[in-house]
Amino acid sequence: MGEIVEFASDGRTCSGYLAAPKGGRGPGVVVIQEWWGLVPHIEDVCDRFAAAGFAALAPDLYHGKTAGEPDEAGKLVMALRGDEAAQDIGGAASRLSAGQPPADTRVGVVGFCVGGGLALRAAARHASIAAAVTFYGLPRGEFDAASVHGAVLGHFAGNDRSYTRDQVDDLERALRAGGADVEVHWYDGAEHAFFNDTRPEVFAPEAARLAWSRTLAFFRSHLGDPAAPAA
Repeated sequence: MGEIVEFASDGRTCSGYLAAPKGGRGPGVVVIQEWWGLVPHIEDVCDRFAAAGFAALAPDLYHGKTAGEPDEAGKLVMALRGDEAAQDIGGAASRLSAGQPPADTRVGVVGFCVGGGLALRAAARHASIAAAVTFYGLPRGEFDAASVHGAVLGHFAGNDRSYTRDQVDDLERALRAGGADVEVHWYDGAEHAFFNDTRPEVFAPEAARLAWSRTLAFFRSHLGDPAAPAA
């Protein structure tokens, strides 16, 4: 359904996977990869957004590299420059919010694992982002929750050992204190990466379906419903 495109990124050029909705235009969603990189699973997520009426763009934060094993993925994450990743995510958001077909000016961001933390950082950095969704990811290091623009939706796994409920609760309180509209859901019994259907050892179909339906409803509420007639 999608294609590889190039877009401007703070004086550089970045590439990414863009999936357009059938109608040609729709609210834009930046999709941020897990630590594996821009792999077929992330492209499939973009395709699923497009099928739901959104224009979805996943920037290639590793610039052509992907990982198949945790050790490889860990090395790629460690080598990822935060400022460059932020620029690439911002470039993707600008590509969508500029009103160029097939997107329109309403933009959201969704990230998975490490991408979830990057999604929240992007929402704090780019005013064009009206809604942010994190799947089992928290920002690493210092994070100014008061700078987050728009609404936030969080999906967290009850059996995930990469964070604690206290950490998520602290983030939720900080976001609310900064004025953000926050919605957090816990999926008891689910493990980290429960949404990734290419990993049968952790994929939780019921939790994934529920999280997906909540994500679509969230973006339709805050970015506009692609199925609704134009005003």
